[in-house]
Amino acid sequence: MPSLTSNLYAFGEFCVDVQHRVLRLRDEPIALTPKAFEVLLLLIQHSGQVVSKNELMQAVWPDSFVEESNLTQTVFMLRKALGETSNQRYVLTVQGRGYRFAAEVKTVAGNGHVDSDRSSISVERAAEAATSQGPGKAVIQQGGSADQARDIEALPPRTDSKSPVLARRNKTRAALAFAVLILAAIGVVLWLVPALSRRASAPLPLRSIAVLPLDNFSGDASQEYFVDGMTDELTTDLAKVGSLRVISRTSVMRYKGTKKALPEIARELNVDGIVEGSVMRSGQRVRITAQLIHAPTDHHLWAETYERDLGDVLRLQSEVAEAIAQQVRAQLTPQQQARLGSAPVVNPEAYEAYLRGRYYLSNQFTMAEPLNRAKSYFEESIRKDPGFALAYSGLADSYVYLAFFGNVQSPDGAYRSAKEASRKALELDDSIGEAHDTLGLLSWRFEWDWNAAEREFNHAIALAPSYSCAHEDRAVYLSFIGRRAEALAEIARSGELDPGPSSAMTESAAYYQLRDYQSLADASRLGVVSYPNEWVEHYSLGVGYEGTGKPLEAISEYQKAIEMSNGNLDPIASLAHAYAVIGRRAEAKKILRDLGRKSKSSYVSPYMIATIYAGLGEKDRAFEFLEKAYRERSPDISWFLKADLRIDNLRSDRRFQALLRRVGFPQ
Repeated sequence: MPSLTSNLYAFGEFCVDVQHRVLRLRDEPIALTPKAFEVLLLLIQHSGQVVSKNELMQAVWPDSFVEESNLTQTVFMLRKALGETSNQRYVLTVQGRGYRFAAEVKTVAGNGHVDSDRSSISVERAAEAATSQGPGKAVIQQGGSADQARDIEALPPRTDSKSPVLARRNKTRAALAFAVLILAAIGVVLWLVPALSRRASAPLPLRSIAVLPLDNFSGDASQEYFVDGMTDELTTDLAKVGSLRVISRTSVMRYKGTKKALPEIARELNVDGIVEGSVMRSGQRVRITAQLIHAPTDHHLWAETYERDLGDVLRLQSEVAEAIAQQVRAQLTPQQQARLGSAPVVNPEAYEAYLRGRYYLSNQFTMAEPLNRAKSYFEESIRKDPGFALAYSGLADSYVYLAFFGNVQSPDGAYRSAKEASRKALELDDSIGEAHDTLGLLSWRFEWDWNAAEREFNHAIALAPSYSCAHEDRAVYLSFIGRRAEALAEIARSGELDPGPSSAMTESAAYYQLRDYQSLADASRLGVVSYPNEWVEHYSLGVGYEGTGKPLEAISEYQKAIEMSNGNLDPIASLAHAYAVIGRRAEAKKILRDLGRKSKSSYVSPYMIATIYAGLGEKDRAFEFLEKAYRERSPDISWFLKADLRIDNLRSDRRFQALLRRVGFPQ
């Protein structure tokens, strides 16, 4: 690190003169505001180290309360003055922390002026010009300091030993040459300035962005859920912009508090732009500071601060999203513009409860306890504000995933509650893509209305083209109806939007529906490595192992899934079936008896009982429970019946073919 007390610093072709507070590029002064110079000086004095935003703001604005956007804009202007390009960057943003000066900085020995070689050259040139223009004026044109002006005035007059005639002739030639050079220089400037202006004003191409987790500037750790929720909602608003690929919330949250540089994050997420910023909440006021960065070059494009009452927070988020869309030159349709501009006022307490519900729903949607907590918060939000459409949409999602993963008392009751909540959400606001996606799941898994399911998935994507959940659900649905090529293309699309755990589970689920057990095992194995605490990945890996003739490996994965899920019925039934297949019938029957006792106090899916009987070879009992599952329209029927290897020994039976016809699976 360079000395903190030096008067001269050099990096590249730049020199910083601390005493005279000037930045020079090859002896030419570069215009900098005083604040930009202070930021530059602090960064180069700590070259190679991260200087936090708070440190910079306290040092540069010690006696003032300023917005973070002031610092952002100052850094932007500093980068512009330094002429940063994709190949030459000096000031790097360290996401969530501050800035780091990347160039090598050297301390220059001297008496407070620019180094001696450069000073002598500048002085000599200025002295020559002074013979015809007078001292002082040449110094101004050269950008010299007052000290240099005094040096020029002190130089002795130059003498010439040539004759007066020859001297006049030489002066005439010199004057003509000088005039030609001046005219040529003017021509170059007249051509160059518009060209550079066009280049500077040309927007950098941004076709994909990621909203990194916003920083909590409230000084209260208990507000993390609120800040994370604001990140989520801003991402959701931007997902409505059709010409922009927006990375999902689940994929960016792993960068919360990261020390990685923005270009590195952008490479990992495969995006052109990064949105970062902060949220400050004080009572009923909310302030968002956001900045847009061209990620490959770490070049700041835009920064702004917005502040509103908590009740207007939806409008605040829409304003930020709309501003970002304008900055990236996104093509907004009239419908998209209308959706971004139609955010309603919301009860502040209802909004807080909604964000808490989303927090639990987004982070642990395969576990019963967090799903129930999410449901309670959404219900509280609706009580606080019965007209809040997003709260109904969240409540519908809670019921759907409780039916899938929560071992609820009545899947039919959960379905009806989800249907009613979705209907109410769309009655209040029919532009909510999440609600249409939920209707697609309900049409598929509970109503067995295949055309309606695909129609709702497509509608959800049309409303929010970057809504990753809709792409994931559509991918699995296409696998379910056997459209493999389209399904795999949709998986690739959803992977671009959400390279996180949700996308990994989607790929596994698609291969399950396609009965491609080798691909299922391969995808799930990667999922287990990347997300070892997600029980669904272990369960899917177990199915992949069993489908490829590795029952012992399958049993091990089923056992892990049971433990991690606190006893979910799917892996329990699969474990019993695997025991029966390898001849451990007593253990399979014990599980069957345990589930029979459990069914007297809580719901046990009859479909799962049927799979165990099928494994034991008791076909009549298996069909008895399949018929029961059909009568109650169990969601297990629509998910498992076509693909489930546990009932393969029933498929040739005429009773099974009759069941398929009654369900009406698409051919």
